[in-house]
Amino acid sequence: MSKSLKRVVGVLQAAGHDITPHEMAVQTRTAQQAADAVNCNVDQIAKSIIFAGETSSALFLFITAGGNAVDQSKATVLAGQPLGKADATLIRSQTGFAIGGVAPVGHLNPIRTFFDPRLLAFAVVYAAAGTPRHIFSIDPQVLAQIYSAEVADFISL
Repeated sequence: MSKSLKRVVGVLQAAGHDITPHEMAVQTRTAQQAADAVNCNVDQIAKSIIFAGETSSALFLFITAGGNAVDQSKATVLAGQPLGKADATLIRSQTGFAIGGVAPVGHLNPIRTFFDPRLLAFAVVYAAAGTPRHIFSIDPQVLAQIYSAEVADFISL
C-alpha cells in the first residue's frame, strides 16, 4: 500500500470511519473515468480542485460534484483573495498527492475546504484515495464533516 493511500485510510479511520479503498482496474484520474469505473452518476464523484491564493500563497480545496466546474469568481469571494491555478509541484508538496489522485482528506498540510452542496443529494459519493487507481465511497455528510468543510455555492452555471 502506498504512503498516500495509507495516509487517506489512516485519516478516515482516525475520524471513526472504517472505509476500504477500492483499487480500480483502470485509471480514475477524471470524474468521468471514476464514474464509469464504479458505474455511478458522474455527480457522485467528489472531485478535489485546488487553487492557490495569490496574496497569501495558501491553498484552497473545493470538493465538487464530478459534473460541476468551479467558478473562479465565486471561489475568489469565498477565499477572500484572488485565486490562481495551483501547479502540480505545489499541490504535491502541500498535499502529498499527485494530480489525478488528490484525495479530499489526508493532506500533509491543513487546507481550507469548501464543499459543493450538489454532493449532499446522494447517499454515497466516491473520491480519490490518494492514487490514480484507488477510490473510496463515503456518505457526503461525513466527508464534509471530516475537515469541517464550508458548504457553499462556488459552481459555474
